[in-house]
Amino acid sequence: MKKYKLICCEIFYREICHLVAESPARCDVEFLPKGLHDLGVEKMLPRIQERIDAIKEDEADAILLGYGLCNNGIVGLAARKIPLVVPRAHDCITLFMGSRQKYKEYFNAHPGTYYRTTGWCERSDSNVEGDQTVSQKLGLFLQYEELVAKYGEENAKYIMETMGDPVAHYDRITFIRMGLSCEDAFRAEAKREAEEKGWQFEEIAGSMEILRKLIFGEWDEDFLIVPPGKRIIARYNDNIIDCE
Repeated sequence: MKKYKLICCEIFYREICHLVAESPARCDVEFLPKGLHDLGVEKMLPRIQERIDAIKEDEADAILLGYGLCNNGIVGLAARKIPLVVPRAHDCITLFMGSRQKYKEYFNAHPGTYYRTTGWCERSDSNVEGDQTVSQKLGLFLQYEELVAKYGEENAKYIMETMGDPVAHYDRITFIRMGLSCEDAFRAEAKREAEEKGWQFEEIAGSMEILRKLIFGEWDEDFLIVPPGKRIIARYNDNIIDCE
């Protein structure tokens, strides 16, 4: 039986637990906080690398990463003595939709979209202990009155004038249904959020296919396999990532 170690963003928690239970391989999972990718590359990268380096050579045939490119947050990650297997995806939405092409088509048709899944809903406040996210540091997503209370009126005006409204170009919340029996409550939460913002609400069918292939060891053109001694680099084409 193959042995895998999966290092994964907790936004996929329910989907991953479902798939691991069905996998023909033994797959041990370590979930990292959703807020990790909001800290910036300089903090995200070493934290994931630390978890990769902690896995001993006899513990796994491959180390799987449950991440997309995520604003270059995985660029520079190195395989030591165990190969890394990484989905070719810009971010987690590709993994929820199950296809790079499907995400590209939907994004082009609906650029002003916030996406919601069970993970996005129940772990939206999941930050990394001891660290503020980039958005928190800059005061993004705070209302004007909150900015005044935190930074003073002059600074609040400067932030609003400089940064603008971070949600000004959004007009839709799309809930991606993944086929889990628990999803109705999360769908209702996403719908309420859209109504409160005065945005459109849409529900679309997602797919666990990329996540399934990752965990089941079916690594085709949707994946990059990083041999020991190599690092991940970004590609500005449909491959998205490659080896150094």
